[in-house]
Amino acid sequence: MDKMNIIVVVSDTLRRDHLPCYGSKTVLAPNLTALAQRSLVFEDFYAASFPTVPARADLLTGKYTFTCMGWEPLPAGEVPLPARLNETGMLTTAIVDTPFLVRNGYGYDRGFQDFLWIRGQRSGPEHDDVLRTRRTEQDYFAPQTFQTAIHWLDRHHDERFFLYIDTWDPHEPWDPPAHYVTPYLPDYAGEVVSPNYWNWKEDRFSERDLAVARACYCGEISMVDHWMGLLLEKLETLGLAERTVVLFTSDHGFYFGEHDQFGKTRFRWPGNLGFEEGFIKGYKMGDQFSYRSPLHREVSRIPLIMHLPGEPARRVAGLSSIPDLMPTLLDLAGAEFPAGLHASSLMPLVRGEVQALHPIVVTSGSLEPLGVIQKIVDDQPRKVVELSPASITDGEWDLLYSVSGEAV
Repeated sequence: MDKMNIIVVVSDTLRRDHLPCYGSKTVLAPNLTALAQRSLVFEDFYAASFPTVPARADLLTGKYTFTCMGWEPLPAGEVPLPARLNETGMLTTAIVDTPFLVRNGYGYDRGFQDFLWIRGQRSGPEHDDVLRTRRTEQDYFAPQTFQTAIHWLDRHHDERFFLYIDTWDPHEPWDPPAHYVTPYLPDYAGEVVSPNYWNWKEDRFSERDLAVARACYCGEISMVDHWMGLLLEKLETLGLAERTVVLFTSDHGFYFGEHDQFGKTRFRWPGNLGFEEGFIKGYKMGDQFSYRSPLHREVSRIPLIMHLPGEPARRVAGLSSIPDLMPTLLDLAGAEFPAGLHASSLMPLVRGEVQALHPIVVTSGSLEPLGVIQKIVDDQPRKVVELSPASITDGEWDLLYSVSGEAV
């Protein structure tokens, strides 16, 4: 196993229940379905630190970083996963279109021997400039990321490698090519619906608005699936499929009306203004307030598919979460575990040596006090006016762990 290549694919905001291998009857994802049929499918895999950047910190460090950091740069003294894999002789490369990871000193490229960034997902001038060049499906973000990875494999297939692929789709804005949307909404007319990160009815969103958003979201999943299929096809073409471990996962899910929410968390402008109203009034993102946002299973429970050449395909029960990926990848690469890990390798669970890794798992935003100004869901600071509970699960029951006096 220690001579295997490793590919990790993170598809941001992909709900577990929107994949056929996890029960979806409507989402079209034939390539991920076929991958799951010859892979290990983990039944009880969860997010830990929430959301985007904290989840990457967990993956790269093997720690529950919500206990010690928030949405912030990797600590200077932290030796991340790729740096440890470098010591095994692997070529470590990341190909990402997810924003935030390398701007403003965040340093999530640290340790990789090469880091290829597909620009444009960050809102503002960068995004607007890239959209002006969009002509065909190949110009969309996930296709660009997977194409870059496919071309990279052409150049490096004869080396032992760790390839990390991070695509922000199906994160909003949901604007895939229309041919991915019409299977879910035949009368789709090109609308783009943005979430309000609040109660959808309170802001007078219609059922049609939610239907369009869901259809476009599912369309982006199908787009990711299509290009993931081309990546897997390239592995076959290059003769790499039977000597490459492939992991496919996400960082968290999203609410499309469940629990009355449209978004993965809740924030608001001064004066209780809605998302669009705030922009009309001239407010900036950093002027918002962060409100109580429970992390139910639509957000906390995420997919994990692991193709392990030579290992029989099956469902794998037992609680695990994103920090467990770091020691798992070290295990697969034959690398030593560093001191100070909070997590455990999944391999004893895979090999049947244990029935469970953890009695519980915790999903949580960073542990900050009421009234602080902090980065919650992006790189814009917001004032915390209500604390959000952590979600603690034993696999059957979930406990929303909140402070005394808070709502349950």
